[in-house]
Order: sequence, then structure tokens, then C-alpha cells
Amino acid sequence: MPRFSIIVPSHGVAGRLPQALDSVLGQSFGEFELIPVTDGPDAPAQAVAAGYAERDCRVAPVHSPPAVGLAGARDAGLRAATGDWLLFLDGDDTLLPGALAALDARLGETGDVDVLYFEHERTPWWTGEPANPAAPVLARTPDGAFPPERAPHLTGVELPAWSAAYRRAFLTERQLTFPEGRFTDIGFGGLVALSAERVAVLRQVVVRHLLRRQGNRLGLPGGHHFELLAQAELVLARAAELELPAERFGPLFEQLFAAVLKTAAHPRRLPRRRRAFFQRASGLYRRYRPAGYRTPGGSLGVQHRLLASGAYLAFRALRGANRALARAVSAVPRPRGLWTRLRYRHRLRTRLDANLAVYCAYWGRGYVCNPAAIHAKARELAPHIRSVFLVEAEQAHTVPEGVEYAVIGSREYWDVLARAKYLINNANFADAVVKRKGSVHLSTQHGTPLKKMGADQATYPVVAAATGSFARLLARVDRWDFNLSSNPHSTQMWERAFPATHETLEYGYPRNDVYCTATAEDVARVRRELGVPEDKKALLYAPTHRDHATGFETGPDLRALCEEIGDEYVVLLRAHYFYDRGAARGTGRIIDVTGHRSAEDVCLAADALITDYSSIMFDYANLDRPIVVYADDWDVYRELRGVYFDLMEAPPGRVARTPGELAAVLRDGSYADEEADALRAAFRERFCQFDDGHAAERVVRRVLLGEPPEALPPVVPLAERVPAPAATTLVRS
Repeated sequence: MPRFSIIVPSHGVAGRLPQALDSVLGQSFGEFELIPVTDGPDAPAQAVAAGYAERDCRVAPVHSPPAVGLAGARDAGLRAATGDWLLFLDGDDTLLPGALAALDARLGETGDVDVLYFEHERTPWWTGEPANPAAPVLARTPDGAFPPERAPHLTGVELPAWSAAYRRAFLTERQLTFPEGRFTDIGFGGLVALSAERVAVLRQVVVRHLLRRQGNRLGLPGGHHFELLAQAELVLARAAELELPAERFGPLFEQLFAAVLKTAAHPRRLPRRRRAFFQRASGLYRRYRPAGYRTPGGSLGVQHRLLASGAYLAFRALRGANRALARAVSAVPRPRGLWTRLRYRHRLRTRLDANLAVYCAYWGRGYVCNPAAIHAKARELAPHIRSVFLVEAEQAHTVPEGVEYAVIGSREYWDVLARAKYLINNANFADAVVKRKGSVHLSTQHGTPLKKMGADQATYPVVAAATGSFARLLARVDRWDFNLSSNPHSTQMWERAFPATHETLEYGYPRNDVYCTATAEDVARVRRELGVPEDKKALLYAPTHRDHATGFETGPDLRALCEEIGDEYVVLLRAHYFYDRGAARGTGRIIDVTGHRSAEDVCLAADALITDYSSIMFDYANLDRPIVVYADDWDVYRELRGVYFDLMEAPPGRVARTPGELAAVLRDGSYADEEADALRAAFRERFCQFDDGHAAERVVRRVLLGEPPEALPPVVPLAERVPAPAATTLVRS
């Protein structure tokens, strides 16, 4: 039987779950079992947990459906546990090094207590100083094991479930589980403290808790705050049933109603039914107020007295409406130009247009990428929705005929942004754009992340300097309602890079639909448009941007490469869009396609891809055509830019480190041999799960038409897909 069972719910934190599990498995004290609780067999966290279970027999994942919430997940772990002591760890928190050894040593000193409380560190996700809120609570307790009446302020409701170790036999004997619903820590902590006979404390930080950028999800607006009252009533009723002495009942009552009053007075937590919340809380207050209870002093005491008397109007006046008004004024957007600013402010007061959608791609570079693919499918499936594409003035001429557009910065631009219900972008809208109540923001992304993205860039000085303010970046992310993902890897990495409360849609990338729907005639047409001779094999060379470079340079000498591999090839050169100068760079057998609007067309035309670390490899893999990775500066790129996985260990095909190696794999045909095919098959299995040709349809039906997930087209298995055909045979004679 293990000494400890560590239960780790994982809903919504798959991207950070490995950090939590690693912090446990790296402990010097090894007598434990680790129980990750995942949503189900197909949940993003399941693959993570299963991988750990394969490597370490102490890891034993269990499932708990999302519908039962955090309480159900913890109870599922509790039922599976076999250890003497139970610890609960949130999936985005970590155990400090040496934590289990310290707990074991302390339990050896105190003997068989029911609960061992310990300190925890609350670490701001981005900026600010760590805090240790449990330290002052535990500082006022006796040194050894003690009965709860010797520390009446230790009620359990102020400490989260992951700030204590619980004797499993004690929880089992008293049939203590987590009360269902939100605020379950308050209910569980209070019931545990009321049931315990001997407790002890460890005045040492054991858990590092990561504070989410938007704060605890329980603090968000909504009717779920009524569940706080249910948890408080559960604990108060149990205390009354036990006829808890006044010296213990008083602190418990005061701590519970401190939480209740904090919610009642908060200007945003209860946008509706605030009076009903106050009246129900008032009834609880009068019913369970201990005999002889003296209200605290100051403003808090006034709130207590108003709650006791049910004086809602007076309480509302006390809440500080001026502070809420000041925040509203400070949130007024400031687009450039006084008249534009005033006009936008006025438009924000008008009703949302439920049939207006605004699209933008690459900060206005044109009608391209996922937004364009969604726009096209919306015109087919949701023709009642007016769609406006946002473009820079110099790109207006590239918008296809029949597509309505607005020039960025114009009056029409701000008008549609103010009134549109749906805002769809593959990057982000301007900082001044306001997320209106009732609007729906969809981030489509524009690639699968190999390189570090979003907040994960912060520790890489070169890219961090180019990115600018991460606070502003994440404020833009806060506007998202949905974020699109093309594979489970992306789901986990986006969760890390863009931590917020949006919902991830694992639907695939709409721009990649064409790789499953294009015909041989489409491929031939694109090749003619690009000027690819019919008798030539086309190699697409598409390198990514280097943050540490000052301009664009091709890695290999393309002219020399063409000479070495023979005249049956032409090279399609596509530089990163940062270097789209509008003018061709290539001549002869090098065809510059950087300025071509559609990366998808260019991929369809190519018989094989040569790239370095560009995300184009993940999209091109859907075509199941050969890929060669030219990695002449991988070590430098990995150190300066940061990557999420080692591409050299899991490439989509052959890897060349020098111009000579690149020419050799093309010249001898090994870029398309059985080994290359096997590498590509494994890569496709990992990164092409959802790109089946129906991604745009799923997005339109879910986001624009509001259809439930179960009504959407299921993902076609990879083995059943038929990619668009290549133009030529790939293996040299």
C-alpha cells in the first residue's frame, strides 16, 4: 500500500498537466501512486496521462465525465485511491521538490492525525509577487497534533483542498466526499474540519498554485455564485446538527459569510438576480447566526448588519457604484482620430447585428487562410449572414469579386466591428476593439505550433522583444470565445501559449479542406497559373522566419541545387509572408510564388516540399506527398526561438543538414523511399487528425448557426481520406 495517493483532475489544463505530473514523479520520496483524472478516453489529457502510465507503473489514470465537475473528478480519484494519505493537486499546479518527504517526516512526528494542513504558494501567472495566504492561518496553531477546538479559527473553509493531506481511512469512515457543484472546496473543507478529531500543521510550502490570469473561474459572472450559498448552508447545517460550541461556530460563521459578502458586493459576479442572492443569504444569516455573535467592526460590520436586516437597497448603495462607473469609463476604446473614436463609441451603444460577421486574416493581408475558407462556406450554409472581410488599403484589389470588404481604419471598418455579432480572425483584432456582450470571437490560428508561441515566448529574449507587450497580447486573447485546433498537439500548446477561458474547437483547419476536395483538374489549373511546365516536377521551398535575422535569405543556394539535382525539377520559392515584397525573386527554374495569395494553391502544385521549421509542413502533410526538412541551423533556431518538440526526432520525412545532403536525397530518390514514407505516416498520424475536408462546415454550423457538437459531421478517419492527387510521379527512374 503506497504512503500517498496524489489525485490530479485535468479538465481544461491538458497543456499544463505534464508539469503537474512531473512535479510528483520527480519527488525524492517515491512511495506514492499518482492518479490523473481525465474527462474520458478521447479527452486531450488522456493521451498525456496514458503516456505517463506507460513509462511509470505508479501512474494510474481514471476517468470522470466533465458534467460532474471538479467534485466528481476528485471523488473518482478518491474511490480509486489505495494510499494511506490523500493529496489533491490541480492539473496546473505543482508539488515543490521534497514536498512528499517533508509530509512523510511531519506525519511521523504527529502520528495518525485525521488531517495535516500545510502552506501553499499562490504564484501569479504573469507578474506580481508570490503569496502564502495559509501561513498566517497556520501560524496561530499549536505545534503538535491537537483537537480542532484548540484552534477554532482553523475552520477548513479558508484553505483549498490541495492545502492539506487527508487520512484515507478517516474520509472513508466518515463518508466524506466532495459536495457536487461549484465552490466544492468550501463545502469539503468545512465538513472535514467539523468531522476531524486530531489535526496537525506543516508550516512549509508544499504546493505551488498557479493563479490564472483572469483569476479563479469561480469569480467569473454568472448564476453559479448561488452554489456558494448552497455550500455554506451545507456546512452551517452540519455545524448546527453537531451543536458546535459557540467558540468554534462563531469563526466558522464569520468566514463563510465573509465569502458570501465578497460575492454580494462584487460589481460583476452577479450581473442578474443580485437581489435574490442577497435575500437568500440574508435568510441563511438569520437562521444560523450563533447566539451572542458579535459582528466585526468597520465597513464589514455594516455589511453584516445590513445582511441581517435584509436591507438590500442600503447594501447596494454601499457597494461603491462609482468604482464600477470609473472602470466602465476607463474601458472606452481609443481608436485614432477624435471623430472616429466618438463614432465607434456611439456604435457600441447600438444593438448587435445578429446577422453580421467580420473576418480578417494576417492583419489585413487579404482574402486568405482559415477566415477566407470559413467565409466561403458561410456564404453556402448561412447565406442570411452578411460577411465583411477586413483588408489593408493596398490589398483591396486582391479581394475576389462579390466579397464585401472594408478597409482597415476606415469608418466602415469601425462600424462593422462595433455592430458585428461574429468576429473571426487568424491573428487578432486591434487592441481598441471591444468585446461586446453577446458577440462571438473566433480565433482560427494559422498553423500548427512547432516554435514557441504566445506567452511561451516570454523566456526567449529575441522573440520576446519583437513580440512587444505580452500583457496586451493576452488582453486580446481574453476576447476569444473559441479557438480552432487542427490536432491534439495544437490543443495542448495553444492552452499553454494563450491561457484564457475560451473553448477549443478540435475541428481541423478550414484552409486545409481543399487538400481533400481538390481534383486532378484543380492541380493542373494551379500549376498552369504558377507557370510550372507540364513535364517538370515542382519542389516547393518554403522556409520560415528567423527572429534573429534581419532579412530574408534562402538557406541553400537554389540555383546550385537545381544544377545538382537535374533539369527535371523546378523550384517554387515561397518566402515567409513577412518578406512578401510583391516582386518576383526567381528566374528560370526558380519560380517565386511568395506573392501568390493562396498557400494552399502553391502546395497543391508542388510534388514535394522542402522546408526548415515552417508550420507549412503540418498542412502539406495532409497531401501525403514527400517532405524534406532542411535543418542547417536547428540548434541555433531551437535555442533562440524555442520549440515544443524535437523535430529531428520526429520529422515528416528525410532530414538534410547541408546543401550536399539536400541535393543527395533529391538526386537519389531517397526523399520518397519507404523510410521517408514511414516517417511521413507517423507524422500524419500525430498531426493530421482533424483535417478531413469538413473543417469549414463544422465551424460554420457550430459558431455561426449554433448547432450542437453532436450534430456536426464526424471526423473522417485518416485511413479513409483521399488527398488531392499529385501532378507527377515522385520517385526518380
